[in-house]
Amino acid sequence: MRSLSVRSIAGQVFAVQVLLVCLLIVAATTALVLQARNDSEQEALNRATAVAQTFATSPGIVAAMRTDDPTALLQPRAEDTRHRAHLDFVVVANTKGIRYTHPKPQYIGKELVADWRPVVKGKIVTESVQGPLGREVQATVPIPSGDGKVAGVVCAGMTAADVSSRVERQLPLVFGSAAGALALATGGTALVGGRLRRQTRGLGPAQMTRMYEHHDAVLHSVREGVLIVDSHGRLVLANDEAGRLLELPPKAEGRPVTELGLEPRTAELLASGRFATDEVHLAGDRMLAINQRPTRWDGGMSGSVATLRDSTELRALSGKAEVAERRLRLLYESGAKIGTTLDVERTAEELTRFAVPWFADFATVDLVDPVLRGDDPVGSAMRRTATSGVRADHPLWRVGKVITYTGTVPQALGFGGGRPVLEADLRTYAGWQEQDPEQATRIIRYGIHSMITIPLRARDVTLGIATFWRSEEAEPFDEDDVALIEELAARAAVAIDNARRYTREHAMAATLQRSLLPQGLPEQDALDVAHRYLPAQAGVGGDWFDVIPLPGARVALVVGDVVGHGLHAAATMGRLRTAVHNFSALDLPPDELLAHLDELVSRFDQDQAAAGTDAPGISGASCLYAIYDPVSGRCTMAGAGHPGPAVVLPDSTVTFPDMPLGPPLGLGGEPIETAEVELPEGSRLALFTDGLIRDRGRDCDEGLGVLRGILAGLSGDSPEETCQAVFETMASAHPGDDIALLVARTHLLDPGHVAEWELPSDPAAVARIRNEAAEQLSAWGLEEAGFTTELILSELMTNAIRYGSAPSRVRLLRARTLICEVADGSSTSPHLRRAATTDEGGRGLFLVAQYSLRWGTRYTPNGKIIWAEQPLTASMPSQGGPTAEELLDQWADIPG
Repeated sequence: MRSLSVRSIAGQVFAVQVLLVCLLIVAATTALVLQARNDSEQEALNRATAVAQTFATSPGIVAAMRTDDPTALLQPRAEDTRHRAHLDFVVVANTKGIRYTHPKPQYIGKELVADWRPVVKGKIVTESVQGPLGREVQATVPIPSGDGKVAGVVCAGMTAADVSSRVERQLPLVFGSAAGALALATGGTALVGGRLRRQTRGLGPAQMTRMYEHHDAVLHSVREGVLIVDSHGRLVLANDEAGRLLELPPKAEGRPVTELGLEPRTAELLASGRFATDEVHLAGDRMLAINQRPTRWDGGMSGSVATLRDSTELRALSGKAEVAERRLRLLYESGAKIGTTLDVERTAEELTRFAVPWFADFATVDLVDPVLRGDDPVGSAMRRTATSGVRADHPLWRVGKVITYTGTVPQALGFGGGRPVLEADLRTYAGWQEQDPEQATRIIRYGIHSMITIPLRARDVTLGIATFWRSEEAEPFDEDDVALIEELAARAAVAIDNARRYTREHAMAATLQRSLLPQGLPEQDALDVAHRYLPAQAGVGGDWFDVIPLPGARVALVVGDVVGHGLHAAATMGRLRTAVHNFSALDLPPDELLAHLDELVSRFDQDQAAAGTDAPGISGASCLYAIYDPVSGRCTMAGAGHPGPAVVLPDSTVTFPDMPLGPPLGLGGEPIETAEVELPEGSRLALFTDGLIRDRGRDCDEGLGVLRGILAGLSGDSPEETCQAVFETMASAHPGDDIALLVARTHLLDPGHVAEWELPSDPAAVARIRNEAAEQLSAWGLEEAGFTTELILSELMTNAIRYGSAPSRVRLLRARTLICEVADGSSTSPHLRRAATTDEGGRGLFLVAQYSLRWGTRYTPNGKIIWAEQPLTASMPSQGGPTAEELLDQWADIPG
């Protein structure tokens, strides 16, 4: 019952049938009730008539009525008769309608409620009246007197309520029969509806109509013929395609298939109803593939269904599909084989190699010359960039030749018009020979007979021309080949343009980075230095190095690494290198310098975030800063997220100093600590970025092991040879990250070139030390610098005694320059200021600045050192400048 949804045909039929059954049963039940009521009333009238007649003709009735008191005689008899006959009343009345008897005595003597007048004349009257007992059904009969006259009347009957009670006693049986009939009818209807539902599959009228329309549309629109044949070999159904393929006559349905004019073998197959799978049958000039399966329908009736395919058209379509599928597969493969690198020439070679031999026997690519350098294509001069062929002895121009196509040659037409040009038969066309008739003749003799030239266009710019030649295959190129190779050339052009743009950006970034890296190493005596730099394959990055001379003959070595690649990384590297130079001018220890650099990077990132730019932050950059002192042979270093250096001792022992490694720049949070190592004369110090030791398939630890082995085997080699050996072994041709390498061999300053004195807090000591310094200069052969040195030392020692604190000392260093140093325990630093005309002092430090190449102050853990450098030759103020008196009138020195 649940499956009989009212939306389905079966459900709707079931609902209609149940409604009709209900209406019929209700009508029948009503008719039965009315009939029973009528029958009961008629039965009551018949009984009343019979009782009344019997009572009227009974002996003694007439005599009793003629007595003086008829009621006394008739009332008992009437009541007795009433009870015996199961009537509600038996009433006797005279001919004037006056009652002699009644069940209710109070009504005796009153006129009878009945149509008694016709009864007095001898008629019998049955009626329903409203009497003393209510609604009454009664019969009134005459009492014959024996002489042909009527002596009186007898009225007998029953009340309507009594009649109704008789009917009501029959209602349960009637309604029970009706309910049984309804249940039986509903059950039968449900069975019929269920069968109908199974046959209609629970579909509604609209669905059945739509399904029929769809099936009919599909049946007559498919490109396969469909035939249904019954078990007697008669055609039941044939769609339009079957009629077309078999050329069936009109009104073929209903006729035996053997009478339809089919090929005998085909007719025999259809009439037999046997299994058949892709049997090939002739139908005129067609080859039909027939499939047939037996089936049953319409409650068990058997037959067969056959489908027919025109294999001739299918074979043609399958051939085209195979060609299209092959071309799509080739285009898909081209995406994986063309443009694998961001190199213009290699991409052009990949295009020619991919096209040969599946599409052409020879392929060439000519690109506008500026494209090879990454520039926009300008002019029409092209360079043969790539050539591939099935044979190497072809007469086509070789790679590197500069060509300018002119006139009506296909390449000129294609390049100028931006469209492909097809020359199917080169032997019958003379226009393409105009470029070089001799070469054209060689091409024809070689056997090349067909050509397609395609402009390589990307982003509305023509980059060059690709030309495809055919010789081995007899078939010339056609328009389908043009459409295919045009798609291939379009993809290749995009790859070439991407490579061109990358080449331009890479050249710009490389130029910027190399301009930011040291163009030459500064002159100094502490170290012999060599360096190498190799940008990553993906583009230049932010690796950098530097060599910075410091006061006191010391030298700072720096390597750093900025995350990322491209112009932003290169520009960031330049900012950091400039910042390191500026901080180095303050002569800060390595840990303090890196702390300042870390703070600067954090500020850069904050400014960039506030500006809302999309450029990546600098946080994560690393730096290693080392200071080598050739006097003591000590190297003090500190790192911020950068690997430590490798130290190669003179005996070829390689160590990696255990130095505290701070967090990368810009992260902060932890203090940066320094480490010190003693470096004997001739030691080598190798500073590098992580691109050297970490590469594809090699982790950091493995890279350090390889580097250790290389350095250990290079005893006595110069820094330049060391750099070359390390790069040849460890740097790949296409590194994944930038590589920077800095190798320095240490020198110690000759102890004989160092002179030191303790400086007491006694002004008298100034003269003594000044005289001893003059003697030392004479021993070094620097008598010409004696006066200037004495002047500088006098001023620096005087300031140290007056404004500094103990301990104080003086040192002279003979290196590339003559260096004077005065150290004391005070942290205050002198500086230049403008002196008034009337000031008596304050001009001594100005003299120091004028007579030295440079001077400055650097701080030590125990105080400061004021230093001044002079050339090793006589140092005097240049002629033509302000005189000393003029300068002294303007400047004076005071302690800070």
